Amino acid sequence: MKQKSRWVLVFYDILIFLLSSVVILLVYPSNVMDRLTLEMAGVYASVCFCCLFLLRIFLKVYKQIWRYAGPSAYMTMLTSDGIATVIVVIIRDFLPYSTTIVRTVSLFTINLLFCLAIRLIYQWVYQNRATKSFLEKALLFLLKTTTGISFSAEKEAEASRIKIAIIGAGSVGALLADELLQNPKAAYVPVCFVDVDKAKVGRVLYGLPVLLNDETLKDKLKSYSVQEVVFALPNVSNERRAELFQIYKSFGYKLKTYDYPLMSTDDNGKRQIHDFNIEDLLFRSVTQFLNEETMDWYRGKSVLITGGGGSIGSELARQIAKCGPSRLVILDIYENGAYDIQQELKSRYGDQLNLRVEIANVCDKKKIQKIFSDHTPDIVLHAAAHKHVPLMERNVCEAVTNNVFGTLNVVETCEEFKVKRFIMISTDKAVNPTNVMGATKRMCEMIVQSRKGTPTSFSATRFGNVLGSNGSVIPLFKRQIANGGPITLTDKRIIRYFMTIPEASQLVMTSGAMAKNGELYVLDMGKPVKILELAENMIRLSGLEPYKDINIVETGLRPGEKLYEELLIKSEELDKTDNNMIFVERDHPLSAEEIQQKLDILKAALETQSNRVVKKALMDVVPTYHNPEEVNEKAVQAEEMRIAAGQ
Repeated sequence: MKQKSRWVLVFYDILIFLLSSVVILLVYPSNVMDRLTLEMAGVYASVCFCCLFLLRIFLKVYKQIWRYAGPSAYMTMLTSDGIATVIVVIIRDFLPYSTTIVRTVSLFTINLLFCLAIRLIYQWVYQNRATKSFLEKALLFLLKTTTGISFSAEKEAEASRIKIAIIGAGSVGALLADELLQNPKAAYVPVCFVDVDKAKVGRVLYGLPVLLNDETLKDKLKSYSVQEVVFALPNVSNERRAELFQIYKSFGYKLKTYDYPLMSTDDNGKRQIHDFNIEDLLFRSVTQFLNEETMDWYRGKSVLITGGGGSIGSELARQIAKCGPSRLVILDIYENGAYDIQQELKSRYGDQLNLRVEIANVCDKKKIQKIFSDHTPDIVLHAAAHKHVPLMERNVCEAVTNNVFGTLNVVETCEEFKVKRFIMISTDKAVNPTNVMGATKRMCEMIVQSRKGTPTSFSATRFGNVLGSNGSVIPLFKRQIANGGPITLTDKRIIRYFMTIPEASQLVMTSGAMAKNGELYVLDMGKPVKILELAENMIRLSGLEPYKDINIVETGLRPGEKLYEELLIKSEELDKTDNNMIFVERDHPLSAEEIQQKLDILKAALETQSNRVVKKALMDVVPTYHNPEEVNEKAVQAEEMRIAAGQ
């Protein structure tokens, strides 16, 4: 069909040129005796024809698919015909027969005008092939009759497409409309825009009306048979996005957004129509940390990621792979996660990425030493840890063994093999911890901060809950909604800080690149989120009503759980970095001797294999470890709770 369309177009271009030549060179009257005889006109027209069509072929005008043509395609044609005109004007005095410059330019201009016109008509009819106006149906019939090209199959497909209203008549909305109108296989077809800019309202964009977002909007959308609503508002404030979300959800429409799929591993830099992701649901700005300078810091280096098959570790692997490391080593004890990220990276990069996968436990120091000896890493990103709070409350010995002494093994091995940089991933639960997991992470932070005078530069990066990670509340809520409810909350007062997996991994990489030694980095994560509101929004996002279709019930706080998380230890000094979203906490690091005393206490406790004894020892060595009941009793006074309540 495309080959047939091309030759049909060439035929019409030749026909237009012949008609233009006859009119300009033979018929058009003039007081100046510059009209040619039939023989002269034939010779001159042949020269013009050769120049014109050779330039069009050279500049690939006939390789354009004109039904999808944009400004660049039309500029190419203008350029080719313009150059051909200049050439003929220059050589006309050397030809046996010629005419005036005015008549020559007129010939090329009239010809170009009609050639552009038939292309625009063809494109317009194609884009409006599903409409029912008399003019469009007449042009469609004429085009089919004269060219033999039929749009009937595509017209039938058009009727089955989902009709959408695009919220936002700006550049992104226009881009989406153009993309959908040009693609006959797209699942969506835009029927109108909605905007608040009165300069745009009432006008037409790509043949679609721009409606005003007012009290009559619901009826207007119904009149256009809108089935779904797509947000194309990349720069709108979070508060305004939340407001619009509630408005259109109350209309009963399924809502989608046209944006970069940040939670997806398909990092192709292209906007897509997709369901509202969790970061859209939270209506928080997603921060991009990576810049060229940071990527250059990882480029050409050997990087090892412990826990590389986990949620954070696998995203770190994706981000590091984009930087072009000399070698990327994924270390994990869980083979399925390591295998999944290995296959993903091999599929994406092939032999361009020097990728190695090691299955090992960080508690096995001899195995860790062997891996470091084989791969000689320059940078170690330490993401391996037990992190599930309730499980660690019941498995205290394992939590201390894996999190504390596993981290110690990796730290000491880094020093032994002169690794340049060690970056540990920590958590907001390490701030005034009320559970075993948080306390072990705080102990790891103290170990990292105490390492001085070694070839390795150490740092730790602390952040809040990660959206979509293994064990996070979001997948749990999704499963509960899919099963018909209820959604279970331990306490409806609970608040948490959230960030996306790409944000978390980029923070780790950025802070690691800027680290000197012993720093503890913290991200400004904005306002904390009420988990109850998150659950209610997720239910609404699924097209259901909270407490009517899906109930929300409290189950009681779990062991070690507190109502709010803190990001900053208030008594410590807080320094700003060059990145205004990253801060440094600088408490007084303990000496190596003090750390060793704490480790000896924990080792002795582990000898008993008693969870109770080990937990008591952990409370002794981590002075900020508090009883959760004491903290929760005073939660109403906490600054984080007041911020979440909007006070």
